[in-house]
Amino acid sequence: MITHSEAAVPQPGGQQAALRYALIPLHGYGIAEATVARMLDPQGTGSARILHPNESLPYGVTPLLLAGTTVYGAVCVEHMLRTWTTALPKPHLVLIQDAPVRPPQDARYRFRALGSRVAGTVTVPYLPVLRAVEGAEQALKDRDVQRAAEKLRRHMEGN
Repeated sequence: MITHSEAAVPQPGGQQAALRYALIPLHGYGIAEATVARMLDPQGTGSARILHPNESLPYGVTPLLLAGTTVYGAVCVEHMLRTWTTALPKPHLVLIQDAPVRPPQDARYRFRALGSRVAGTVTVPYLPVLRAVEGAEQALKDRDVQRAAEKLRRHMEGN
């Protein structure tokens, strides 16, 4: 169960920024999720970070649910939103495309049906470079990743 918490965990090294985004990966943590976290925190100052399983949602932070554009990803989003309490702010949904094609019809239907239960939805496009990098730092050097990061930040700042 996710609950509010007053404390934000400091990030190692450098100047500490206020935590703005708490990312909740719904079906695992990999290079795509790590890259999305760095897209929202390009300087690495700690304004966005992945929450660990069973970690409380820090007070005043925008929750982001991270899911792939698969049917399984949609089922994970649906399950999380069923248990999401009204005491927490509405989460934003970040869909990470897992292939250079449209999501399956069942996934698209579920994401549309769940749209009213989230504060907003943004899709991170399929980024082939993520298959060939050692980490999110290296991925951020790619032009397509930089464009996707700008779009993601614009979307989040507009909400």
